Amino acid sequence: MSKILRRIWIEKNETARRVRGRIEAILDYAADPDDTNYVNPAAFTKQLRKKLPKLPDSRRPKHHPALPYSDAAGFMGALRLQEGISPRALEFLILTAARTGEVIGATWSEIDLESKVWTVPAVRMKGKRQHKVPLSNAAIAVLEGMHEFKLSRFVFPGDRPDRPLSNMAIEMLLRRMNDANEAAGRPRWIDPKQDRDAVVHGFRSTFRDWAAEQTSFPSEIAEAALAHAKGDKTEASYQRGDFFDKRRKLMDGWARYCAKPAAGANVIPILKGVSQIPA
Repeated sequence: MSKILRRIWIEKNETARRVRGRIEAILDYAADPDDTNYVNPAAFTKQLRKKLPKLPDSRRPKHHPALPYSDAAGFMGALRLQEGISPRALEFLILTAARTGEVIGATWSEIDLESKVWTVPAVRMKGKRQHKVPLSNAAIAVLEGMHEFKLSRFVFPGDRPDRPLSNMAIEMLLRRMNDANEAAGRPRWIDPKQDRDAVVHGFRSTFRDWAAEQTSFPSEIAEAALAHAKGDKTEASYQRGDFFDKRRKLMDGWARYCAKPAAGANVIPILKGVSQIPA
């Protein structure tokens, strides 16, 4: 894999990253689901990174392009008009401020609908620590809609039996929405600071900016919601029940903000169901 990427890694770094991601997605799709020893050779592992040339500072990637939080409600309104599994996965991702891998790998055994808690196991967390996510009513509505069409152990199933939704499916959805906007003469969903289309991972930054600028919650609460908690002192606070309760209030506030129509805009209802499977 390093031989393929090395030729364009410095001069066309963004293209190289996209090529690697697409190869990884294709190999994952073609892999035998019963092969417990399968390791994707295109995965962006430490071993692969060491084999690639070091980027000069001028060519290092910028922060993930993120939608301004002022556009979050408008985007969510448009997203909720989209039918299928991918839109519901992206909606859930935004409402929980989670990473793509955490969302597409979610199983029903991790969800407690009664307590409104999603427990992400350590193995699927970047920090390798179990993460409990308080679920807003809007997030629960997404789950209830998916439960009506329960197809496998995965909350957001893919096309293949007992496999989750592809990570590229959500990114492609966002690109299709932008292309549809452009075709209809509407603005694309972009990061105005970078003048680039917003990407899925950027919604974590959207949430973080909103929490910092539009709420009075301490920064450690927002950092914990993003599973960024570090250090013994913060770790101890992170595990306390009252800390979790504060995170629940923060996520409830975020869900309300995402549902708030812009001035003069039409109210778009939350879609509970998944009227077409899959998309």
